[in-house]
Amino acid sequence: MSYIGYAKKLSKMLKQTSESLDANAAVVVLLRTTNQDFQVLFVKRAEKSGDPWSGQTALPGGKRDPEDRNLKETVVRETVEETSINLLESCRFLGAMEPVRSTQKPEMQILPFVVLLEKEEAIKLNEELTGYFWTPLKELAKHKGTVKFSFGEYPAYIIENHIIWGLTYKIMHNLLSLSSSIKEEKPRED
Repeated sequence: MSYIGYAKKLSKMLKQTSESLDANAAVVVLLRTTNQDFQVLFVKRAEKSGDPWSGQTALPGGKRDPEDRNLKETVVRETVEETSINLLESCRFLGAMEPVRSTQKPEMQILPFVVLLEKEEAIKLNEELTGYFWTPLKELAKHKGTVKFSFGEYPAYIIENHIIWGLTYKIMHNLLSLSSSIKEEKPRED
């Protein structure tokens, strides 16, 4: 299946509304195509005391501001602030996934948007982030494992020296589940 066909099928499976009554934050699963495959952008959060996600691998995004009319505005604003990528200019919104709740901050519910980068843009990180990397979606499933911390053991994707766990793991696990259901669909015979 071509990446265009995949993007169309994925878009049909996602919610086309950007609002979830419980969600109060938004992140972007930013996809780009390379060699007929999708890569996703991950960012590394700066080490900061008081930040429950300090130093973790994450997706661009953040909390909704009172000025944001909706969560799409939140994810656009946060992505520009953090990476300088304007999702309204160089990208196509495919839809939104089911919101995920933070275990560290149960009052926070995050709405993940899936967006296709159609024109490559230079990434310039702000002070909240210390790095970024792109990884093929196919690689995530191949690198599924667990990570042990002093506070417990958690499922994770471990790619080179990057550990993707927690909220970001949940979001990517949900996306990979959607992706596998697209690939399992049989073509219709007319």
